[in-house]
Amino acid sequence: MIECNHDKFRSAVFITFSGNCKKALSFYQSCFGGLLQIETFEKKLSGYIEMPVVSGSLVSDRIIIHGSDLVHNEGRKLGNYISIFFYCKNTNERKELIKKMGSDKRSFSVNNDDDQKLIELTDDFDVRWILSV
Repeated sequence: MIECNHDKFRSAVFITFSGNCKKALSFYQSCFGGLLQIETFEKKLSGYIEMPVVSGSLVSDRIIIHGSDLVHNEGRKLGNYISIFFYCKNTNERKELIKKMGSDKRSFSVNNDDDQKLIELTDDFDVRWILSV
């Protein structure tokens, strides 16, 4: 069996957003800290209220999140087939993260039981997270 040293582990994900990539990555920066870089189009595109993000990335000590407002030809489809797994050092760190990620969420639902190894939540950007200890 392979041992995983969670102290040196950083997850990396790519998320396609629907015109709110900059807002979402800024939100995740408030949760995880780190350096945020955003590259936008130089001129307006039809169908977008703000300048769409071509490529954005948040790099923190614990996670790397890449994102874009540009969607595939078939459009952005929400589903329950994928979640971002994030390992928390302990239950206190997980509680703090839940508080940060859920503070503005109206329909925030999570079974907040400290004894559970995994807790699932969905944030304001319809991204599902699995928070482990």
